Amino acid sequence: MPLEGTLVVLREEHREDQKLLAALRNDLATQAWGRALPPDYTEEMHVKRFESLEFSYDRTSARFIIVEKASGETAGLVSYTGEQRRLSASIGIIVARPFWGTGVAYDAQETLLRFLFDELGLREVHLWTHTGLPKAIGLAERSGFGVCIRLREAVFKFGGLFDSVVMSLLREDYYARHPELTDRMPRVEE
Repeated sequence: MPLEGTLVVLREEHREDQKLLAALRNDLATQAWGRALPPDYTEEMHVKRFESLEFSYDRTSARFIIVEKASGETAGLVSYTGEQRRLSASIGIIVARPFWGTGVAYDAQETLLRFLFDELGLREVHLWTHTGLPKAIGLAERSGFGVCIRLREAVFKFGGLFDSVVMSLLREDYYARHPELTDRMPRVEE
């Protein structure tokens, strides 16, 4: 069942999405990590990963294709990994250049966060990025994320050294930003 935002629909990944995903991973501007260089991901590599996925009722990760509602075009991918039941997960987002600055990335991120906090009941969501991607940091900050770990000059990319950062968002901060939503999880008092 797809997740619906204001500007986007997050749907399941299909085989035909793999060409775009390989292109996004090979674009230095949309790829997040210098350790993934050189950019030599092939469509066949992505298809092999996609076809090797096994069904599980006990999922700790999911990948969603971002579809812009207005055009019906595929705009990118948003995912969560490493979910620890009712505790935390890490998210990632990659959006094609034509959709930069359109609000699609923000809406996709907010739609995924609503699912993670409201449906999965997570306490904390985090992401990894680096200071060479100011748009990624700005997108995270816009959703309320703050830097919680900084590894200085840990990433070499674009011909320079950048800080690797972990940014996190706590459940109570998410709901404070969204008064239209009700936090249905009981708080454990200390």
